[in-house]
Amino acid sequence: MLRERFEPMRRVELTGMSCSIADVIEEGRVHLDSPAIEVMTDLKRIPAASLAAAESHEEALRVMQMRGVRLLLVVDGSDMVVGVVTAADLLGERPLRAAREQGLRRGEVMVARVMTPLSAMDAVRYEDVLRAEVGDVIATLGRSGRQHALVIEIMLEGRVSVRGIFSRTQIARQLRVALPEGTEIARNFAEIEAAIAA
Repeated sequence: MLRERFEPMRRVELTGMSCSIADVIEEGRVHLDSPAIEVMTDLKRIPAASLAAAESHEEALRVMQMRGVRLLLVVDGSDMVVGVVTAADLLGERPLRAAREQGLRRGEVMVARVMTPLSAMDAVRYEDVLRAEVGDVIATLGRSGRQHALVIEIMLEGRVSVRGIFSRTQIARQLRVALPEGTEIARNFAEIEAAIAA
């Protein structure tokens, strides 16, 4: 049963007080041997940023800016994931090429024309993420040369859902280092460890 009555909290008088801003707790700081789950954006906790495949390039950029993300899950009319679109996709050559081919302005190009289809995305199983470490995620992203990887969860009834997302940018932020690009990642754990120790 829900409570129907709530009491206001005690008021504090600030007259004559000097107040500083609270120190930031370094929550989220990870190391290469930290559990991989600590760098995964868990879509059961944070609502997925998504967009319909039929939406425009312009709308995709607006949604990214509004949500503060650089990747959107692209869904069909049944809310099934059909791909992803990143800021790099939207700001790169793909929209220009599609606009030329269709005789449209860049902002009018549909997301479906510039997205990376689901079949071309890298994905890992949630159950494997639970046993992995941050370094394993970095190696996985390095092998693919991609900025993002999807985490899928296979439900008991056989349904597959996107459970989470790994982002190189987010991992670098939590490690407090700049990650090397592309395939260099897998070869440079010593450099990453040295940067973290510094």
